Amino acid sequence: MSIREKYEMAKKEYEKWGIDVDNVLEELKKVKISIHCWQGDDIAGFEVNQQELSGGIATTGNYPGKARNPEELRKDLDKALSLIPGKHKINLHAIYAETDGKFVDRDEIKPEHFKNWVSWAKKNGLGLDFNPTIFSHEKAQDGLTLSHPNKEIRDFWIRHCVASRKIGEYFGKELGQTCLTNIWIPDGYKDIPSDRLGPRQRLKESLEEILKIKIDKKYNLDSVESKVFGIGAESYTVGSSEFYLNFAAKNGILNLLDTGHYHPTEVVSDKISSMLLFFDKVALHVSRPVRWDSDHVVIFDDELKELAKEIVRNNALHRVIIGLDFFDASINRIAAWAIGARNMIKALLSAMLLPNQKLKVLQDEENYTERLALMEEFKTYPMGAIWDYYCEINNVPVKETWLDEVKKYEKEELSKRK
Repeated sequence: MSIREKYEMAKKEYEKWGIDVDNVLEELKKVKISIHCWQGDDIAGFEVNQQELSGGIATTGNYPGKARNPEELRKDLDKALSLIPGKHKINLHAIYAETDGKFVDRDEIKPEHFKNWVSWAKKNGLGLDFNPTIFSHEKAQDGLTLSHPNKEIRDFWIRHCVASRKIGEYFGKELGQTCLTNIWIPDGYKDIPSDRLGPRQRLKESLEEILKIKIDKKYNLDSVESKVFGIGAESYTVGSSEFYLNFAAKNGILNLLDTGHYHPTEVVSDKISSMLLFFDKVALHVSRPVRWDSDHVVIFDDELKELAKEIVRNNALHRVIIGLDFFDASINRIAAWAIGARNMIKALLSAMLLPNQKLKVLQDEENYTERLALMEEFKTYPMGAIWDYYCEINNVPVKETWLDEVKKYEKEELSKRK
């Protein structure tokens, strides 16, 4: 039986519940996932004075073939994108600037240092998102940046963030797709602080200074990202969830939720509905924490599916900016991109193939028996046949055949990198 025939049979199962599967696939095509570039080179970047990874961030593993320069990274992204259905965005960090072999410190980066990325994105019909890189730098070695007691250090990082926002604006204008520029900092203390307020006061003032330069939201949106703790900042994080949530709400910017940046018993899926009540848009970094913010490759697990359900059932596909954020150096990096991105899209499809309105009515009617029964039965509905067809019509490999492409690419390209 062909993929199309299996699709037509599966479609009938969903049509019984009033689900227009053809329309679901058309809507899914419009969803753009922001795919993080840093999976391809273990967050090394291409700075002339490349420094050791720091700031509570670590990659584990030494799988051969990581990208050594921008050309290789873009080539690897091309391969990964050929395995992922749909047209998406690429998320860049400031350390991926191209400066023609000249040292350019981070407070001096300009749009021209990303012109090759923009040309590549135009050629491939992609959007670009951006992040200032506020770690792995001599001015971040003691774990404090925008909250540092030394004004010169704070000012350096303020200039870097302002420059980053201007680069985001450049991306938005050039590509016709709004860029999200997200600020995350590693600031915190290893042991119990004697002053919690002071660093947060300094961070607040630094962020306000960064936002003084007005940029049209048509081209660039700003977000801030919290974290519960990091390596070297186990006892106190300046940019806590409460700090950024309040700052974002007061200053009209986005609060980005990273699925690994909360206590182990917290789930981001439960936060989406609350955020949608008070923010026009919500930004996500989707990762997989294993006991802590370990940034494992996203798998098709219960929390990913629940996250997707909250986006879909609240009609928020156009309001939630979905980005990926994981980095595994122990497996093939192209495979990691493909696994994570395909699973994110697959989770959205799974959520779109549920009788969400019917389930809401059952809850309001307090008919919890039928609600639970339907939620369980739909777990074994033939979503896989719909997914296979979606891959086929998007000209990407179906099922595990994408792995053959990765193996071929590894043999022909990655194995030659030393």
